[in-house]
Amino acid sequence: MTRQAILQKKTKTRRLKRYPELTAIGIGWGASACIGLLVLGGCFAGENGFVFGGMFVIALLYLGMAVLCLAVYQAARHSIAAGGGIPIFCRRLGWLMVASALCGNVFAAIAGFSIVKEKRSLEYNLCSYAILGNLLVLLITLLNLFKEYVARFFMVGIGLLLASVVLYVVALPLIERAQTPEQYRKLKPLAIILIASALLGNLFAAILGLVILMRIKNEGSARSIEWVDIVRRIYRNYMAVMGFFIITILIVLAITCGMTFDYEYAISIDYDNLLHPPSLAYPFGTDNTGLCVFTRIVYGAQISLAIGLVSTAVPIVVGGLLGAMAGYYSERLDNGIMRILDVVYAIPSTLLTIAIVAAFGANTVNLILALSISNIPIYARTMRAQVMTVSNSEFVEAARSCGRHEWQILILHIIPNSLAQIIVRASVSIGIAVLSTSSLSYLGLGVEPHIPEWGNILKVGSPYLETHPYLAIYPGLFIIVLVLAFNFLGDGLRDALDPKLK
Repeated sequence: MTRQAILQKKTKTRRLKRYPELTAIGIGWGASACIGLLVLGGCFAGENGFVFGGMFVIALLYLGMAVLCLAVYQAARHSIAAGGGIPIFCRRLGWLMVASALCGNVFAAIAGFSIVKEKRSLEYNLCSYAILGNLLVLLITLLNLFKEYVARFFMVGIGLLLASVVLYVVALPLIERAQTPEQYRKLKPLAIILIASALLGNLFAAILGLVILMRIKNEGSARSIEWVDIVRRIYRNYMAVMGFFIITILIVLAITCGMTFDYEYAISIDYDNLLHPPSLAYPFGTDNTGLCVFTRIVYGAQISLAIGLVSTAVPIVVGGLLGAMAGYYSERLDNGIMRILDVVYAIPSTLLTIAIVAAFGANTVNLILALSISNIPIYARTMRAQVMTVSNSEFVEAARSCGRHEWQILILHIIPNSLAQIIVRASVSIGIAVLSTSSLSYLGLGVEPHIPEWGNILKVGSPYLETHPYLAIYPGLFIIVLVLAFNFLGDGLRDALDPKLK
């Protein structure tokens, strides 16, 4: 390759990197194609061939949008490589991609939101993700209308979801039009409402409301807001944002499913619907006892997220405090705490978890206890290393010279400045805890068999891989996607919190 060709290649690469929208469009067409093919495969009902119903139409819509996104991606990439920007017609087609959210294709809709405007503020990005997240949950919930009966508080849940989507849609232009400090101050009631709406689980709405309040509070100040800058840096990593988006959707589903999904479809045997193929009434089909796999997976998200969050929060608190005391106080205390934790750390975590569950019984509480104990030494060692680094800082000496007690310095100054690595590790540990929960439940050592947990659902569907593969494929995919989402978020947090990349 000649020198000129190498320079041209480098120039092309630099031009493409200046447009992160290409990544969003690439994710849009790739995810649309994968979901479309997956839904199309679910329409295959073994010996009966394809079932040409509502799910078949949804598969075609996803595949058609994948073709559109791919065409826009190629056109934009060619234009940027030639020295131009994203063509106008591509930005106009972005509105069609945004409209695909009405059929549940939020990945194409995210790509559309990323190209319809050339310059996008942090508030615009947060609000667009908030809209798409609750809209997708609303559309998923509306599939329950095809069932014979719905949950008692179904209309209440639908009303709350619809009201939240309308709120975010109305908030988007209001936030975009606020250019002066006076206009921004008028958004304070809206920010409070956005934070209150986050009780449904939409984390993007909560962050958006807090960003607006912080901007109002720091009006006229030239200094930046550190955590807002962290959120802005996370948005440079589209995979991290997509991971956070998937986590948010599952959290909203887990919180609202108690109102919108009838639990009887997940636990009550129905011999009239044995091994029913995927349809609008049963999007993921039914298992060998007539249970709705779709409803069971939705309630399984509630179980998996709860176990993952609690089994990560407990070792953070216990291990973090032990590690902080070991790293800050005397060497004798350090040796006493760390040697005891080394004994626990020397036992393989999986083996320790299985031993605890086998000794005390397989149930949810014992599983959380086992996962928490096995993770305490990891967080203790991480916190100890951070505390030993931070304790020699100048602000610690300043606090000590002002007469602060040692425990006040530790709690108020050292620990808050040592949480960056803990946060990154926690985001990955939640995914690992979800995977461990599903694995142990599959082996019969986790959550009780009658509870709709992803590992239990996968165990029921695994004998039918040859005849009804969707019974095992769908719960397995949810496990994979959630674990990947936490891993991508962890990567984004690590880059955003790295002081070298600020």
